[in-house]
Amino acid sequence: MQRIPRAQGPELVDPVLQTTAGPLAPILGAPSIEGLGTGFAGYVVTAAPPDANIAVGPNHIVQAVNTDYVVFDKSGTVLQIPISPQALWPIFTLPCGLTDDGDPIVSYDKAADRWIITQISYALAPYGYGYAECIAVSTTGDPTGAYNLYQLSLPNLPDYPKLAVWPDAYYMTFNSFTPVGFGWQFVGGLTCALDRDQMLAGLPATAICFQLSTSYGGLLPSDLDGATDPPFGAPNYFMNLGSNSLNLWKFHVDFATAGNSTLTGPANLPVASFTDACNDGGTCIPQPGTSQQLDSLGDRLMYRLAYRNFGSYEALVATHSVSATGGGGKKGRGNHTPEIPPKAKGGGGPPPATSTQTAARWYEIHLASGTPSVFQQGTYAPDSDSRWMGSIAMDRSGNIALGYSVSSSSTKPAIRYTGRETGDPLGQLQAEQTIVSGGGSQLPTLNRWGDYTSMQIDPVDDCTFWYTNQYLPSDGTFNWATKIASFSFPSCP
Repeated sequence: MQRIPRAQGPELVDPVLQTTAGPLAPILGAPSIEGLGTGFAGYVVTAAPPDANIAVGPNHIVQAVNTDYVVFDKSGTVLQIPISPQALWPIFTLPCGLTDDGDPIVSYDKAADRWIITQISYALAPYGYGYAECIAVSTTGDPTGAYNLYQLSLPNLPDYPKLAVWPDAYYMTFNSFTPVGFGWQFVGGLTCALDRDQMLAGLPATAICFQLSTSYGGLLPSDLDGATDPPFGAPNYFMNLGSNSLNLWKFHVDFATAGNSTLTGPANLPVASFTDACNDGGTCIPQPGTSQQLDSLGDRLMYRLAYRNFGSYEALVATHSVSATGGGGKKGRGNHTPEIPPKAKGGGGPPPATSTQTAARWYEIHLASGTPSVFQQGTYAPDSDSRWMGSIAMDRSGNIALGYSVSSSSTKPAIRYTGRETGDPLGQLQAEQTIVSGGGSQLPTLNRWGDYTSMQIDPVDDCTFWYTNQYLPSDGTFNWATKIASFSFPSCP
């Protein structure tokens, strides 16, 4: 696993560090669902990490991991056994019908009642079929049914793809890599708009893309939550980490006249100072009973960049992992090399000042006529455990939920969540709840611990949060499991 070298600054005290928690966050709304992984009906883990994510519709939950997806009803009954997204493509459709290279994302387009499943596929010498993002759009609201199939061919490996639903397009981001010798060289972030209308109709569709320089990677597109669309003609917002700041781009697409499409930015939005988790976004998270540490992926914003239009204002929520002791000036953000199969406690007082403890930094950004400002932000570290691999979303009442992994030298990697209600003090999160306590530590020589998790909002009531993440039932390496949990705040009727 390689990273882009970048300058490091001195550690400073985090000015928004939260070391105590409020009242207990809302309890689970129903028993958690055992997702794909070890212990799932004979499922065999063949890849690590899982990159677990979900999409939620009126009656279904679709969970995707490397390199399979499964369909549940909301009670957890399996409606479709795990299959590879590759199985959707005919074998003669190359490379999508030939290779299954992971980094899946599954989304639900609630306005159209359709499901979108994506993953990377590539085949180099001796096949020479190149690089592609495989994109499947369901033909109905049934995720077990038929799909319209698309293959987005790209000049470079489209690593770490992320997809967002917007009224005028499906927007995607990638970290582009090209092979150099026996490794990979980062060539910059890539942003694309896919013709949603054509894809929903099963017609030939185009993509309009902008390639950024190597100064920018790890971008996220804004993903629409709620029943209210963005203002008419509003661009899609893209965001990544800057130097003690967030960078914001605006993507306006015109499929009729491609030359009218624009990607403007980045606008730089200063935030409270921080140091990337593990100082450089790398590996430092401890576990009990082993010297093997876990990868923080603290060099980027974590999936999703959730968007909501409240009428009087628009809001974005975002999260990433930071040092629990402070921040310092940084330049640039590194990026992982491509992932080639096999995918190699509540309460407490202030945490100790250790360089290995990580915490969840989170933001609520408001947009006034498209101009961003930080409404609130915080760094959550209520005890000495490390928190990382977060995902964040907001319900229709403005309440925020944040899920993540938790580990320390005495706490086996677990799944927890917290949140805040609109009446809580700004920048403060409530005491956390445990979805599952870890049963094992990940052993040498595997340090990877997912690339992303997923917090989604139920489209039926726009109040219920659904979250998925990984844990280990016992000590091991290729033996991860996943949970899917739901909960809501009392203040969201």
